[in-house]
Amino acid sequence: MMANLKMETDLNNIKKISKEKWDENWDFRSFLKGYDISMEKLDAIVHKLYHQVSSRIDCTQCANCCKEGSPIFDHADIKKFSKGLGISFSDFQERYLRKDDESERYIVNKTPCPFLKNNLCSNYKYRPKDCRSFPHLQKDEFVFRLIGVIDNCFVCPIVFNVYELLKEELWHKFNDFEFD
Repeated sequence: MMANLKMETDLNNIKKISKEKWDENWDFRSFLKGYDISMEKLDAIVHKLYHQVSSRIDCTQCANCCKEGSPIFDHADIKKFSKGLGISFSDFQERYLRKDDESERYIVNKTPCPFLKNNLCSNYKYRPKDCRSFPHLQKDEFVFRLIGVIDNCFVCPIVFNVYELLKEELWHKFNDFEFD
């Protein structure tokens, strides 16, 4: 199935389609919250789709997460990242970070990320945990991160395509079965 599937990678189309499907995406979130499937089975489906989609999309050709997003830095991330830059913890924090109102942790103070150079992180080896795990689809307990997933549909071609495939695999088949 994946071999014949056209992957959407154009960011303008992804943003447009995500905006058009905003209500649908929220309806699907509600469906998943009430769907009779174990968390482990849902995670396994998402992980499978993630591996299929991510194997066909080169993040270094996109880097939109670094252009539009703002990773969260905890104390350990700040310490590690500043060391990689060869500057002090406080200097890094003062020059590049601001307090995130929601998490009480730190995020970069501007977008695109000031460390993005030619679609690559200039301090890649020392990047924060949030960057290392993006787009977070390989993590367990997918059902508890659906708000972030919907938001990331606008930003990341991998997330967009996985969410669309997941709708096809679970929701559309369920609806076709229910109403035939």
